[in-house]
Amino acid sequence: MAKNAIITGGSRGIGKAMALKLGEKGYNVVINYRSNSSKALTEEVIDEIKSEFGVDALAVQADVSKFEDCEKLVKEAVEFFGEEKVDALVNNAGITNNSNFIDLQPDAYEAVINTNLVSMMHMSHLCLPYMVDNGDASITCTASVGGMTGVINQGDYCAAKTGVIGLVRALALEFAPRQVRVNAIAPGMIMTDMLRGVNQDELNALAATIPLGRIGDVSDIAGALDYILDATYLTGQTISPNGGFVLQ
Repeated sequence: MAKNAIITGGSRGIGKAMALKLGEKGYNVVINYRSNSSKALTEEVIDEIKSEFGVDALAVQADVSKFEDCEKLVKEAVEFFGEEKVDALVNNAGITNNSNFIDLQPDAYEAVINTNLVSMMHMSHLCLPYMVDNGDASITCTASVGGMTGVINQGDYCAAKTGVIGLVRALALEFAPRQVRVNAIAPGMIMTDMLRGVNQDELNALAATIPLGRIGDVSDIAGALDYILDATYLTGQTISPNGGFVLQ
């Protein structure tokens, strides 16, 4: 029998790779998208999941930084699944400002905190009633090496991602007795559209600072999710595929 999963921020990059991994593993998948510009991309992922893996998939418009949109997303997901059970929640939605903190305005850093951290609290809060006592359910949150160390011009982003790691630890302890595992993935430098757009000489110089000597691929993060979903004795942990750039 197929399992049910919700993933936020699954239209591109790391999120898309994880959404496809969920489909590959036999999960019915619900993916949110925030703006109309992301709708087509999300629907392409949905079509790929359905055609490649033979499971059901649905795109739902929802800005997960807003609690009422999260309510809508979870409600539509449960109705789509046809049963009041969520087996996996992947909290992945995130944004960044990449700005020095003096120039950064409150509405901008509040947007990062709300999208990168508060959304994960909203979604976990709303999904947990459909996850507890089901045998083995999993919440996976996308953190970052920025949540493990400081990054210049990323004060708001680092604050949010550090918060994600704290949230994961607390929820893992609280819900372990009810058989919900909660973990984080903290990616290092991963080849996404953002990195493809930078100067390639600068990118090569960046890769040279990584002990394994290369930028990671989105498949490295999807592989971490694959492991977490099956690792029934793993909870409260932060797995960081980062090529040795940050050591825990």
